[in-house]
Amino acid sequence: MELGPGEPAAGPWRVEPIDVFARSVTSAPPRGRRRVIAVDGRGGGGKTVLADRLSRTLGSAVVVHSDDVAWHHSRFGWDDLMIEGILQPLQAGEAVHCRLPAWERLGRPGHIDVPAETPTVILEGVGVSRRSLTPHLDVAIWVQSDFAEAKRRAIVRDLAETGRTEAEALLHWDEWEAEEVPFLLDDRPWERAGFIVATTSPLPHDPETSVVVSG
Repeated sequence: MELGPGEPAAGPWRVEPIDVFARSVTSAPPRGRRRVIAVDGRGGGGKTVLADRLSRTLGSAVVVHSDDVAWHHSRFGWDDLMIEGILQPLQAGEAVHCRLPAWERLGRPGHIDVPAETPTVILEGVGVSRRSLTPHLDVAIWVQSDFAEAKRRAIVRDLAETGRTEAEALLHWDEWEAEEVPFLLDDRPWERAGFIVATTSPLPHDPETSVVVSG
């Protein structure tokens, strides 16, 4: 696996059923009224898929995507919005009903909603386990992926979801990567991860029912 700049290789790897992994992730009591799990990793690395599978396995978890918080605001300078709009209400045991400033300014409909009775919230996105958010998290998962494969996946997704041409998608990725690489090099979230999961897997497994975990 070719890793991104500064990221050390994890391992040894083992295949683990997703329900066993979910029990491990939620084994410690939450520090607040809700358990907050961060699924972090590079763009295109498979974070969204892992977060959704973990949410389905847990059964009562809600996923909050950093892309929604960051929408038309900043690629990485959105941690204050995450803390004030999402994490502080969660820690107070309140429902989240968050409409971000850029949503209001540009007329995006809807809100980010987390019902008050939700026991577990999964934050998903590049930077959701950054230093400034760590005091608000119960556990962080780092998704380790092949650098080139993550780019390929991101381009395919961009072409399918946005209507960009291939040239536009490649330019968008290059602009993203120009900010992502120095951000991650400085923050080094893999060093704070309680679990590391490989999504460009070194071991054969069924990704619908299992994960490849380091350690």
